Amino acid sequence: MNKMIDLRSDTVTRPSQEMLAFMMKAEVGDDVFGEDPTVKALEEYLANMFGMEAGMFTPSGTAANQIAIKLHTQPGDEVICDQTAHVYLFEAGGIAFNSGCSVRLLNGDRGRFTVKQVEAALNDADDIHEPLSRLVVAENTSNKGGGSVWNYNDLKEISRFTHQHMLAFHLDGARIFNAMTWDGTHAKDYGKIFDTISICLSKGLGAPVGSVLLGSHEKIKKARRIRKLFGGGMRQAGYLAAAGLFALQHNIPLLKEDLRRAQTLAKSLAQKPFINSILPVESNILIFTLNKDFPSDTFLSILQQNNILALPFGLQTIRFVTHLDFNDEMLETVIKVLNTI
Repeated sequence: MNKMIDLRSDTVTRPSQEMLAFMMKAEVGDDVFGEDPTVKALEEYLANMFGMEAGMFTPSGTAANQIAIKLHTQPGDEVICDQTAHVYLFEAGGIAFNSGCSVRLLNGDRGRFTVKQVEAALNDADDIHEPLSRLVVAENTSNKGGGSVWNYNDLKEISRFTHQHMLAFHLDGARIFNAMTWDGTHAKDYGKIFDTISICLSKGLGAPVGSVLLGSHEKIKKARRIRKLFGGGMRQAGYLAAAGLFALQHNIPLLKEDLRRAQTLAKSLAQKPFINSILPVESNILIFTLNKDFPSDTFLSILQQNNILALPFGLQTIRFVTHLDFNDEMLETVIKVLNTI
């Protein structure tokens, strides 16, 4: 049987032999006591990369985002984000459950909104009937937006506005390195304009587990208490942190190959009569819709019969995500299968 080709997500990658060897050599300690040197090295590495003061290792991107939301808000406050934001759609209602906040949803462009939309959504702090607007969250790249990349100048404008109005600004940077691969921005550019940033290591970078929340010394000190409150204290986590360090030091340049392969798949799909539309490909995510007379279940079944997995992503909508474990030979196989449909 041929090896399964998994295009459901970039979270399906497995550590390379080199990454595993690096993990097994990690020096570890008790992270709850602040004594794991590899965890500390990862946190410092990313903080320095983004020009921020401190970092905190977390088990997942959802954990990092939810800790950040709790960090910036009080129960009864309101969070402003796009209607397709991961923190709203895919984190199990955590904004309400963990932080007791309501959400003001913006109708952005593939997950990206403008400073004018933020301004229009801002509640009157003197009106006791309205929740206090407290936090704005941006996601880069935007998952539901088809891996869309924010214009950095738009983020700068929103940052300027949020700080003028005493709002916090958090970046869900789940695939921020994919964004930088697309537009040539640098990590320190984002560190200058956000109060906190969550960085996921288990997506395009290929680590098996983990994210890091970045911010000021004061914010990260408070975030550690919230992580503990959420049940996220870890012990000898350095073996996992080592995977993140290896990924950051070796795998970022490989993201351009994920982009190339996603664009190649998009070009192939664009020629197919059963395709209704394809979102622009700016990173490793490819989202497309099928014609109404070709059920998505049928399409996915054909792929699976050919040892290809993909993800349903809405009505007649499919998502492909390229990643480190998806190579050119697999790309050719997928294109051959698509050509038979």
